[in-house]
Amino acid sequence: MNASTQNVKQLVSAEEWQLRVDLAACYRLVAHYGWSDLVFTHITARIPGPEHHFLINPYGLMFDEITASSLVKIDMQCNKVIDSPYPVNPAGFVIHSAVHEARDDIVCVMHTHTRAGVGVSAQKNGILPISQQSTFVLSSLAYHNYEGVAFREEEKPRLQAALGTANFLMLRNHGLLVCGKTIADAFLSMYTFESTCQIQIAAQAGGGELTQVNPKIVESVGLAMKVQTGGLGGTFVWPSLIRKLDKLDPTYKD
Repeated sequence: MNASTQNVKQLVSAEEWQLRVDLAACYRLVAHYGWSDLVFTHITARIPGPEHHFLINPYGLMFDEITASSLVKIDMQCNKVIDSPYPVNPAGFVIHSAVHEARDDIVCVMHTHTRAGVGVSAQKNGILPISQQSTFVLSSLAYHNYEGVAFREEEKPRLQAALGTANFLMLRNHGLLVCGKTIADAFLSMYTFESTCQIQIAAQAGGGELTQVNPKIVESVGLAMKVQTGGLGGTFVWPSLIRKLDKLDPTYKD
């Protein structure tokens, strides 16, 4: 199927177009909050349906350039489903395809290489229970050991086993990964994960002895999260983020 970025909207369902708009918004927000690493990370979203098709960023575009129509539609092998003038990065899809393959409950996978995230991922004890934000992460956190640049298919089973049913995954010496049932859920999870790492680095830089949260509080945080978000997950905050983005630059919808 051939398509230019100008007529993608006419080639896809209304449901897919909305997913594209939300994913493009997510990329722009990642750029806005300073979590991007030039062009070298990815956010993927699974398109509803039995085909197992996904949306991924056009490789080479900065995150603040991405639009709904420029997102590339691919299959599980990272082949383009709709022709696009933009390249894709098969190596970058290995991590994402591993998660999507193992977790049918997940729509969106976000991966970042922020300094705070990579910094904490290099720490032997990983996330410490020293902030309210950290308790949310610790309620569903897993770790995956570094095996080099993640482009080998043979790593996928080990990554999947490490992730299990967790929604936060710390890639040792590499960065952060979250998965969500919606793009909004994934974004809020990454916001919390990134904040946790920034707070930890700042607290450690202070040089004083750190006070840790009582383990019983960490164990009960699942209920606290439902209260904090009204039981709506990321959708609780997503509309306000979209309003913010629309004021900054609404071209993500193109």
